[in-house]
Amino acid sequence: MKPVDTYFYNQKEPYQSIMLYVRSVILHALPEVEERYSYSIPFYHCHKKPMIYLNILKGKDYVDVCFVQGILLEKDFPVLKNDNKRKQVRSIQLKRLEDLNHENFVALLHAASRILGESKRAWFIK
Repeated sequence: MKPVDTYFYNQKEPYQSIMLYVRSVILHALPEVEERYSYSIPFYHCHKKPMIYLNILKGKDYVDVCFVQGILLEKDFPVLKNDNKRKQVRSIQLKRLEDLNHENFVALLHAASRILGESKRAWFIK
């Protein structure tokens, strides 16, 4: 089993189901995406750059679906939050599967891929 699969299957519910669903949507919406296991969490790369990562922050009760260039997307997608004082990453916090609007999420994925494709680097704020 790949490390990313092991990561998902070692998660408690409801986090496991949420993460597996989000993973499925990402892989179906963006067939060009590359799934990797970096920094002990799943990352999704487009255009050879990191675009999204999934995480469960200690002490939090949600799955954090993080967009590396989220700061560029938050105006058009207000579902993206900056609750953790991040410089450029914005995220969707999912406590339940029902918290994710599928159509809006797919639109967000396509917008994130387009913006990342036009960028020279994924991480642009230090």
